Amino acid sequence: MTETSRTPEPSAGRTSRTGRREEGAPAPRSSQWARAPFPRQSFSTLKDRSVRIDAHHHLWDLSVRDQPWTSDVPALRRTFTAAELRPALERNAIDATVVVQTIAVPQETPELLALTCTDPQVRAVVGWTDLTEPGIADRLAELREQPGGSALVGIRHGIQDETDPQWPARPEVRRGITSVAAAGLVYDLLVRPDQLPSAVRAVRELPDVRFVLDHAGNPVVSPDGLVSWTALLTDLAECPNVTVKLSGLVTRTGGDPAAALRPYADVLFETMGPDRLMYGSDWPVCLLAAEYDEVVAVAESLTEELSADEREAVFGTTAARWYGIPS
Repeated sequence: MTETSRTPEPSAGRTSRTGRREEGAPAPRSSQWARAPFPRQSFSTLKDRSVRIDAHHHLWDLSVRDQPWTSDVPALRRTFTAAELRPALERNAIDATVVVQTIAVPQETPELLALTCTDPQVRAVVGWTDLTEPGIADRLAELREQPGGSALVGIRHGIQDETDPQWPARPEVRRGITSVAAAGLVYDLLVRPDQLPSAVRAVRELPDVRFVLDHAGNPVVSPDGLVSWTALLTDLAECPNVTVKLSGLVTRTGGDPAAALRPYADVLFETMGPDRLMYGSDWPVCLLAAEYDEVVAVAESLTEELSADEREAVFGTTAARWYGIPS
């Protein structure tokens, strides 16, 4: 676990080696967009350009469906609902959210889609389907016909739970991911650090697929981990068909998460650029390390040196554009 105004353009300019804007310098711009095969979607689907989006959280009800992965995590071994999350969203001025699948069962995604019919803040769903199923195109069409089906914006499989570090390279998996793209959906990548090289290759070799890298690839927060992760993110940034979630990282640190994550955020700002980054809380998994308000505070601290437009990108416009989140 562990998604007629014009989209705002970031300012052109230079960055320091840390990725932070130099005093008086224009804000950095991600040059990869000039080569992107995907048109920027208009922002007319949202009420205003300052909308804030939590692009990654989970919900589950243990009375409806078990979450076996929580069996060894007592703090998460209970029901987490949209009603419980709502006060935190309101305190932090979050207008819309993307709820993301948690388990590889076909019943969960229709349940999440139905939720969007009754909860105005849950605007989009990244669901699950079997990528290796020969009839995946039909299955995706069926999901679109479910109540709330128009809110389906992406598909994810927990690659991190696969023992094979080359799982994203399997031909049947590649065919499934291509079918996801053919259906107009994004594919969310959830990988372990040892699977990140294979994920980068998949992004490079499937240029017509829109990818999102969840949790910035789950880096190892250590000096050596930073070096290897930076090299891979630098390669990934050359691919215009991918964005990255600034999510799920507080649970990978101890002590002061903002200080520990600053070098990683700087790499993301310098390589990907703010217009290819999106904030996600990873609630309720984040509760293992921090409350929702604290997670937002860390993200705001990491983005405090960006321009207002760049912060808007991280906290809303990137997710709205990439996922095509409806109003």
